[in-house]
Amino acid sequence: MIEGVLVHPLKQITDNRGKVMHMLRADDPHFEKFGEIYFSTVYESIVKGWHLHKEMTLNYACVHGAIQLGLYDAREDSKSKGESQQILLSPENYVLVRVPPGVWNGFRGLKGESIVANCATVAHDPDEIVRIPHDDPSIPYSWSPKHG
Repeated sequence: MIEGVLVHPLKQITDNRGKVMHMLRADDPHFEKFGEIYFSTVYESIVKGWHLHKEMTLNYACVHGAIQLGLYDAREDSKSKGESQQILLSPENYVLVRVPPGVWNGFRGLKGESIVANCATVAHDPDEIVRIPHDDPSIPYSWSPKHG
């Protein structure tokens, strides 16, 4: 597991009308602060990545479809430097994944058009994000889905 990455199970309340999908509350112990919330969609087999944030903490949840979240730690001062991690997110595996600043991340759509919610700690600032191609050789990670 990458240092600082946290995975929190999330609650869904279902009845005959639909469901409520909890994500993040101001009184959660892992809540830092609110910057913005946005939704990103990704089509099946498409990869969005790699990117890292210099200051922003990400809080991802997949509310529709399914994604493979890829993470890579290149932080010099991290105990998990050089490690990668994969987490599958979907309504069936409904979790909140907290990604700290400085961790490369991206995701691959696994099922139709997926919707990922992000409750970020900082409002979007184009100078705060770094992007590289999803197949950049500096990150030893395979976007092929791994199961099991």
